[in-house]
Amino acid sequence: MRWQHGGMTIAEEAVADATTRTAYRTCPLCEACCGLEITLTDERVTRIRGDRDDVFSHGFICPKGSTLKQLHDDPDRLRSPRIKRDGVWHDASWAEAFAEIERRLLPIIEAHGRDAVGVYLGNPGVHSLGSLLYGKPLIKALGTSNVYSASTVDQRPKELACAHLFGGGLTVPVPDVDRTDLLVVLGANPYASNGSLATAPDWPGRIEAMRARGGRLVVVDPRRSRTAEEADVHLAIRPGSDALLLAALVSTLADEGRIDCGAAAPYVRGLEPVVAALAPFTPELVAPAVGVDAAAIRSLALELADAPRAVVYGRIGTTTAAFGTLASWLVDVVNTVTGNLDQPGGAMFPLAAAGASNTRGTPRVGRGVRAARRSSRVRSLPETMGELPVVCLAEEIDTPGDGQIRAMVTMAGNPVVSTPNAGRLDAAFATLEFMVSVDIYVNETTRHADVILPAPSALTKGHYDLAFMQLSLRNVANYSPPVLPLGPDELEEWEILAKLALIVQGMGAAADASVVDDLMIGALVAGAVADEHSPVHGRDPEALLAELEPRRGPERLLDLMLRTGPYGDGFGSIKDDVAPGVPPLTLDLLVDRPHGVDLGPLAPRLPDVLRTPSGLVELDAEPLLADLERLRALAEAPVPPAVLVGRRDLRSNNSWMHNLEVLVKGKPRCTLHVHPSDAERWGLVDGATACVRSRSGQLEAPVEVTDAVRPGVVSLPHGWGHGAAGVEMEVAQRVAGVNSNLVADELLFDPLSGTAVLNGIPVEVGPA
Repeated sequence: MRWQHGGMTIAEEAVADATTRTAYRTCPLCEACCGLEITLTDERVTRIRGDRDDVFSHGFICPKGSTLKQLHDDPDRLRSPRIKRDGVWHDASWAEAFAEIERRLLPIIEAHGRDAVGVYLGNPGVHSLGSLLYGKPLIKALGTSNVYSASTVDQRPKELACAHLFGGGLTVPVPDVDRTDLLVVLGANPYASNGSLATAPDWPGRIEAMRARGGRLVVVDPRRSRTAEEADVHLAIRPGSDALLLAALVSTLADEGRIDCGAAAPYVRGLEPVVAALAPFTPELVAPAVGVDAAAIRSLALELADAPRAVVYGRIGTTTAAFGTLASWLVDVVNTVTGNLDQPGGAMFPLAAAGASNTRGTPRVGRGVRAARRSSRVRSLPETMGELPVVCLAEEIDTPGDGQIRAMVTMAGNPVVSTPNAGRLDAAFATLEFMVSVDIYVNETTRHADVILPAPSALTKGHYDLAFMQLSLRNVANYSPPVLPLGPDELEEWEILAKLALIVQGMGAAADASVVDDLMIGALVAGAVADEHSPVHGRDPEALLAELEPRRGPERLLDLMLRTGPYGDGFGSIKDDVAPGVPPLTLDLLVDRPHGVDLGPLAPRLPDVLRTPSGLVELDAEPLLADLERLRALAEAPVPPAVLVGRRDLRSNNSWMHNLEVLVKGKPRCTLHVHPSDAERWGLVDGATACVRSRSGQLEAPVEVTDAVRPGVVSLPHGWGHGAAGVEMEVAQRVAGVNSNLVADELLFDPLSGTAVLNGIPVEVGPA
């Protein structure tokens, strides 16, 4: 029975009396940057769907985007600080937490030096404007050499190769999928991952549109991934041999007289020595190691040369391998020698509205890359881009001696799950004298912390994709203000990091976070005024600061970057539209246009995009050419009987999305894929449990027999393994899965970038 009142049900009255509003924001959960339309009733999220008016995504949304409500409401998400005393967690105020950090961390620094503190930066941090901007002053304040991040289990080889070629780690040529005739994908699965280092919503739709206009898709992958299932050609390569395949493509093009750099030719240095160095890598030489017929390699090379517009795109399968930097370099070499670098339909450079180093300073000429400025203490592994390889983190903690890491600061990361030899790192973290984590969960890593400082929910933070817009397949800009206010016990993420920076600088737990904020904006304004290529060159810094009032924090920094960027208003000096119907950019303009602004398709940017010492694309970078000798040995090396590779699922983004029921429900996905012929010779059956062993450890996983992997290859998804004691993630523990990094070996890495080998790990497989 329903109670009636005045001709209307109570339920209907409640709806009628409710206050409903709509908010728009860009999804912060992966690199696709899809627009969301969020309906709130009485200030509670009641629906999330794709924003059909978003200038970039046009309503597309993947399963992850609709879960921001569940993430916000997750009862396991921390809302206030935690302090551990005698092994027991206690809720604490922010003042108590900061005081505890001052009390325990500073004596370690005073007694053992700043290198006694290690820093780990996790993947989610790049999706947060506050973390991305204010993590830097914290690292600088710590003054430690022991800085690590998820980069060296992910994209660092591509960053390093691009720094050598083009002068900047984020000067990455992205595949112009919307205009190409031939897309060659290596080690990527955009049907599941929505693209990576190539930002665009609806990669599947873009690929299908390419094929509808007559284009072709070639996928190079040891697995028949979801993307490979859609391909016109699938080449089931042996894991880790991508660099050999790419070298053979160049060798074939040279042999056929088809080398042609096209419009980029005047800006390319070292073409002849590179082609000569790659000549020995013939299809016949590499075919046995690659596992692809020489005829198929030659056919692909000629197809790339014949296509009116073509592009090669390589991703994590190519970077997390022993020749990751060489493979990343060779992707751009192939795009260059086929005339597809910096051309529509080829590999193009985005022109980001804010934050890109290739839009500041003198066009074309720069310092280039500076690597190996220091080395790790135990194994002398070189630094790249300010970070040491994470493959050496455990030994830097558990090996005694001067410079030993005794304390850790982790930010939005879970290295115990996401980095090699996870068992050793887990044990090492347990020996630390002190650890502080900025994180929203008590996970496999943060359970070792002494203090956890929770960042606020994504719905309470302003959002702008500062990094991913530099990798976008179309030039767009979109800012999202907070959808909801901070909770009563929450603190802005930038304030958390700024307070930590002040504490480690000795300014005390009560220091005002605005000190760091003011120093940052002052430095950025001074840099813009001093840059003779800036639209505010020579202006009064104080006047510019006054125009940025009353904003504080990330939004003030973003407003400055937008206004002094390539589409900015120059604080009033630029008047004309920067794109059809788009006035010069300010943050106020983006606030007024919640669906974003479309700044147009990618356009050629050579040579001004470069920041190399020569002012040219340095195709012949010496460290890359020197590593070809090591690659030649791979062509003749014996093939391991079994190797392990990872895989990606559309509903999973590393380890931090596994506590949401809607994303983990259904058929278990943490299974070991085994080819039928391998299952027979190893004595495995579907549904049974297999044991996988390597030098560094072993694991057990349920078997899924499938011909989706090539013989000799087994596959296990990355980011699982949530069964550890002390983890406070109820859903994730219920579907714990197994941590593939228990068998990832910290002794296997790409020597140029220090990046771990996570695809192609030699293993032994048998019944549990």
